[in-house]
Parts: sequence; C-alpha cells; structure tokens
Amino acid sequence: MSVTLTLPVVPPDGGLQRYLREIWKFPILSARDEYMLACRFRDHGEVGAAHKLVTSHLRLVAKIAMGYRGYGLPVADLVSEGNIGLMKAVKKFEPERGFRLSTYAMWWIRAGITEYILKSWSMVKMGTVSAQKKLFFSLRGIKNKLRVADNADLTPDQAKKLARELGVPEHDLVAINRRLMARDVSLSAPIGDEDGMQFQDTLVDDKANPEDDFAAHEEFGQRKKALYAALAKLPRREREILTERCLKEDPATLEDLGKIYGVSRERVRQLEARALVKLKKAMTDLSSPAEAGFAKAGIAPAP
Repeated sequence: MSVTLTLPVVPPDGGLQRYLREIWKFPILSARDEYMLACRFRDHGEVGAAHKLVTSHLRLVAKIAMGYRGYGLPVADLVSEGNIGLMKAVKKFEPERGFRLSTYAMWWIRAGITEYILKSWSMVKMGTVSAQKKLFFSLRGIKNKLRVADNADLTPDQAKKLARELGVPEHDLVAINRRLMARDVSLSAPIGDEDGMQFQDTLVDDKANPEDDFAAHEEFGQRKKALYAALAKLPRREREILTERCLKEDPATLEDLGKIYGVSRERVRQLEARALVKLKKAMTDLSSPAEAGFAKAGIAPAP
C-alpha cells in the first residue's frame, strides 16, 4: 500500500509567517538519525525516510531564500525552487562521506534559487558561466560598498577598477550591471497617465513595410527585364563592350578591349558611349526613364 507524503507550501496570498510556523514543527535530526535515514533511503528506497530528511531541512531552505528577496520575485517561488534543490540533494546525498546533509544541500538549494532568478530576470539568456553568475549576485553588494545607487550605471573608472579587482572582463561587468538595472518590459505595458498608451507605441520600425518591399522588388524585376531586352537590340560588338565595361564586377580596361577587337582605346570608348546612348533610348521606349533604370539595375560606366 503506497503512502502519499506531502510538503507544506507557501500560500500564494502571502501567508509566509504561517508557512514558517508550520515548518518549525518538524524536528532537527541528530547526526545519527540523519545517517540512518539517508542509508535507508539510498539502500532501500524508503520514501518515508526521504520525507523526514527533507522536512527537517525546510527551515534551511527558507533562510537561504530570504537572502534573495531583493530581486523582486515572490518568496513563495524562491522557497519552492529551493525545496526542489533540497530534494535533489537528498537524492544524491552520500552519508558515508562524513558530511551533514545541510552542508551538502546548501549548494543545491542556492543553485536552484539562483537559476530561477536568472531565468526569471530576463528572456535573454544571461549568466551562462559560473563567473558571470557569481558576478550577477555579488554586484549589488559591491555597488553598495561603493555607495553607487542600485539603479545607476558604473562610471568607466569604476567599471575598470571593479573588473580588475574581481578578475572579470570589463564588458561582462558592464553588461551584467545593465541587466541588473533594467528588467524586461512588456510591449503592452502602459506608459504614464496616457490613456491607452503602451510601450510598443513608442517603438519605431525603420524598415520599409512589406508592401513597399514587394513593390520595389517587382519594379526592379521589370527594369531588369527591360535592360536585357534593350541589350539584345544592340550590335554584337557594342553589346559585348558594354557588358565587359558595365556589367562585370571586374570591368575590362579600354586597352584590353582594344587588343581583343583590334582597335584603339579611343575607338573602344566611342563604341561604349554610342552603345550607352542606344541603350538609354531603348530603355526609355521599353519601360521608364533611362536614368532610373540604370540606377535600379546598378549600371554605371567603368572609369
């Protein structure tokens, strides 16, 4: 017959004192009792033994969680995350090593609470390495010692000094401090006393709207078709010279083209100029003003 064992929880309506009174009813275990319970749970899987180990350390979780109240998160959530860390510690505890469960569990409890704070602080992933996590949770105390306001930025001299003393990159220090200063803001958050004004109403999108992008793409395609249709009407030599001079990423020189066609550099220049005049006229007849078509297609005579 299975036995359902439950843990007390912090009421969401702020009944913290009631929770504290409840968990103080659980006795603190002696070292011998703790050892025996840990062995029974590890060797025989006795859930009741694990339950006694957890409940005897709930006040430790509450004490640690209280130390993180300054981050603006509900104490009930901090305690819950700490309790999860405590249960992980009980599951992995090895009593024969000679340490008390409280010594081992403190790390798991703090890890659960700090990970929750980091995840809740911002949707942007932060504090991905242990040094950054440590900096996030110690920077507030450091700023207090320097008498820097909690919501104030660090001066370049302060950032440089702190980064050197703490042994962390200066850009990490500045980035973590700025994340501490400002929490994520909902786009739907109201602004001031303006009726119905939301934060998203103040954001400006400099990009063209989809209709303009589509129209520009269509116009470019039409001008490109007109360009190649006009090129097809040119004599072969003029078309080849214009292609080599205007449509290649690495344009051919007048001298090189002169050698290919057996004419002087000046003659190649004249043929290019004449081809451009014909092309502009053909573009005008086929689509729109020639200058606009050349600009859209990226056509410009090479030097």
